[in-house]
Amino acid sequence: MSETARTVDAQRLTLLLNELRLPAIKQVWPDFAARADKEAWPAARLLATLAEHEVAERDRRRIERHLLEARLPPGKTIATFAFEAVPMISKAQVLALCSGDGWLDTGANLLAFGPPGGGKSHLAAAIGLALVENGWRVLFTRTSDLVQKLQIARRELALEATIAKLDKFHLLILDDLAYVTKDQAETSVLFELISTRYERRSLMITANQPFGEWGKVFPDPAMTLAAVDRLVHHATIFEMNVESYRRKTAIQRRTGPGRPPTRATITENGRLSRHDNQVAETRLPASNQSD
Repeated sequence: MSETARTVDAQRLTLLLNELRLPAIKQVWPDFAARADKEAWPAARLLATLAEHEVAERDRRRIERHLLEARLPPGKTIATFAFEAVPMISKAQVLALCSGDGWLDTGANLLAFGPPGGGKSHLAAAIGLALVENGWRVLFTRTSDLVQKLQIARRELALEATIAKLDKFHLLILDDLAYVTKDQAETSVLFELISTRYERRSLMITANQPFGEWGKVFPDPAMTLAAVDRLVHHATIFEMNVESYRRKTAIQRRTGPGRPPTRATITENGRLSRHDNQVAETRLPASNQSD
């Protein structure tokens, strides 16, 4: 085949790949084709390799989009969560939940209770990140921020539509329930959100108070009982009654000799050294885990 014919075929293939919306194949096919010619690949192997690359790139781009929309706080991962400091939390159970299988399909909930600084937000964000990486859609938000948006939607007669838009998220993480004002208008939209997602879409809620003190959030006892009933019906509950990491860290800074030499350090390439990585796996810095 002449060089001119090869050039024409390449240009035509580029146009066809644009039309078929296969940008990954468009980018890599010349290199794969050259390798196939050199190594005498069967046509089926070349086609399968190109298709696998396109699928992998689509997955990567989808996860990238979902991470952006999830609004997860940075640095909160399962790897950086200090399970040894929260002995009542089973790492195996958390890892099982991170797959999302079984419980997200049925609209089951996760509830995390404990004092400020005990790692509730870190755990919630870490689970959310793992779920996004496994193909689920997640939204992380402060409860008070979402409640304000729902109140605005109610005033604009768009509350139902706004809540319906949240259905695209398999898991909605409501952080810091305690900071919702004990106001009928705020708590009523929160209750409507809980009721709408009941047995359909999952919620994860972090709260400083146990259920017995939720009367401080919902002014109506009947509404409190109804909200709790819907949340716990299909729920995994984490009781995280541990000392605040922030308080513990502050005390160590005031009284301790300084940063222990066994803490993780950053090498020139920005990665943990091998020794520090081993230490970090058994003793993570307290500052890595926040409420």
